[in-house]
Amino acid sequence: MQEVLIFSGTSEGRTLAELLSAHSIAATVCVATEYGQEVMRESDLITVRVGRMNQEEMERLIQSRDWLVVIDATHPYAREVTENIKRACEGQGREVLRLLRSRTQRTNAIPAAQIHYVNSAEEAASHLNEMTGNIFLTTGSKELSKYMELIQEKERIFVRILPGTEELEKCHELGLKGRQIICMQGPFSEELNLAMMKEVKAEWLVTKETAGAGGYPEKLRAAERAGAQVIVIKRPEETGYSMEEIIEKLGISEKTGISEEMRIFREMKISEDETGFPVRKIALVGIGMGNRETLTVEACQTIKEAQLLIGAVRMIEAIPEELKKDKEQFISYQTQEIISYIQNHPRYEKIAVLFSGDVGFYSGANHLLKQLKEHSKEQMEGQAKEGKVQEKLTYQIKLICGISSAIYFASKLQMPWEDMKLMSLHGRSQNVIGALHQNEKVFTLTKGAEGIRTLCSELIRYGMEHVKIYLGRQLGSLEEEKEEGSPKDFKDYEKEGLCVLVLVNERAGENVITHGIPDEKFLRGKVPMTKEEVRSISISKLGLKRDSVVWDIGAGTGSISVECAKIAVDGSVYAIEKKQEACKLIEENKYKLAVSNLQIIAGEAPDVLRDLPVPTHAFIGGSSGKLEVILKNLWEKNSDVRVVLNAISLETISEIATLLKKYDFSQKEIVQVTIAKAKEIGNYQMMMGQNPVYVVTLQR
Repeated sequence: MQEVLIFSGTSEGRTLAELLSAHSIAATVCVATEYGQEVMRESDLITVRVGRMNQEEMERLIQSRDWLVVIDATHPYAREVTENIKRACEGQGREVLRLLRSRTQRTNAIPAAQIHYVNSAEEAASHLNEMTGNIFLTTGSKELSKYMELIQEKERIFVRILPGTEELEKCHELGLKGRQIICMQGPFSEELNLAMMKEVKAEWLVTKETAGAGGYPEKLRAAERAGAQVIVIKRPEETGYSMEEIIEKLGISEKTGISEEMRIFREMKISEDETGFPVRKIALVGIGMGNRETLTVEACQTIKEAQLLIGAVRMIEAIPEELKKDKEQFISYQTQEIISYIQNHPRYEKIAVLFSGDVGFYSGANHLLKQLKEHSKEQMEGQAKEGKVQEKLTYQIKLICGISSAIYFASKLQMPWEDMKLMSLHGRSQNVIGALHQNEKVFTLTKGAEGIRTLCSELIRYGMEHVKIYLGRQLGSLEEEKEEGSPKDFKDYEKEGLCVLVLVNERAGENVITHGIPDEKFLRGKVPMTKEEVRSISISKLGLKRDSVVWDIGAGTGSISVECAKIAVDGSVYAIEKKQEACKLIEENKYKLAVSNLQIIAGEAPDVLRDLPVPTHAFIGGSSGKLEVILKNLWEKNSDVRVVLNAISLETISEIATLLKKYDFSQKEIVQVTIAKAKEIGNYQMMMGQNPVYVVTLQR
């Protein structure tokens, strides 16, 4: 079988080798370094040869086999290697096909006065010797010796190289210290470039005029932001053939297996990542309040550079005409629709997806980001089908922060927001009542006038009429307005539109933050109640978290339920009780002690447990002789559920002892609690004993 010999040093060389392999054409690929071997995928039809070669070694390799063709796909700046390949082929009477790398047009990303074009490393070093300030070299390790030889003050030099052993050893041999060396594999974003330049306090950036794979535009934009001057080593002029022309010369142009999608990318010279596959740049952009004044400079620049804008009608309309002029638009806010459109329209390299406010504050950007990452991962991990080129398109995703409604409204109120609890009732349910007990200030998005009326009615019902409300409507628009008042003032609110609220509870600091509500705070009637001290111990044994889901089985007056609801303020508590009188008391205690995340389930366990959400914790105050059945129901829902029981009778303790022998537990504990409280009788304080209670903790 005849083979193609490829001298590679670019992503185009890797792509060509894989393309040949897909059409059963063997290739030997020569790379200079171990890193080159790592990124070049070997297979049955691709052999990788590692190591630098001089002209004589190249001649021997070319002479060793009857190659179908010899292709030079080395880097444009590796002029000496290209000359050696050319002379080696001429010595053997062979033709060499030079594979050209796509060019990047010179950028206007930064002012021309900051860019100095030179023709060589020597010229760059000469210019730098005339200047002061630290130097950030991003030209690789090959010509590093020239800079170290020619630049007088070596301590000014900081280099970024590939993470290979050979490159690192070379740096040390030349006298560079560890703090002067950054070993990292690209691609490098603008932000990462900027961070590195700031870290080394660079006043000069040295780069080559590379294609998109070299991250050239990102370097220049980072240099502008860092206030650094740029020295660009101009790309040598050369002749050769494009990828399509090479393919045609090899006679496989009609059966390349290149998809229309891939062809469009190549024609547009879209940038590539380190794997050699095209990268699409997708920015998720927060556009603030939807007016020009609240668009950040970065958002404006990103939208201006994008070829495609995606967003809901309101988002697209909010963008100034001069920024969206002549751009394609896709109207949608549905994640799957957006991903499908991006996938089916490969001609767009730079895409901006628009979101209101900030992308990190209750934004659809979060879900889209996760789905895009998952989609990109599936593409990269998918193996190419037999006989086809692996044509995976990766996503380079960037989040552009915006001004959120919380920050904007707080500024309008002249109110600091660092101590606000940020929440949303727009399309979700959150425990605003509980948050107001723990926080003086709560900001929340709303679901319009109806949501405002509902919340105000709840505040009144939970005894929080004293809360002050600040309402912001249609923020950022010509209709913007703000109002303030009490829950009673807004309980009949009817103005529709996009509304937000800031709720201020000046009494929040008065609330006790530990559990242990005094018994007299609860309404009791004739219903049994877990006493205060036993309740405190039992809740401590539960080990609740802020988002716990708790079942209180045999809830009685609801004292345990209320205490749990105040602790699990971001979770839910279900009070299961079979007696109607007790259910009524639980409801009264719910509103008296303001726990809106408590739900009452009337009925007998285990019958009513089937449809409840999965519990993380359960308290069993009464089981009506069905303890084992109830435990089985809990374990079926969640085998890791943490259970705390209270038992008074010896018969219940006997039943528990039997269960401890029957089932395996990772944790089991029985504590007997005996409480005596002082009671004044005449002139004396007499200690009155209560029934001993067994507190049992179980976890399988």
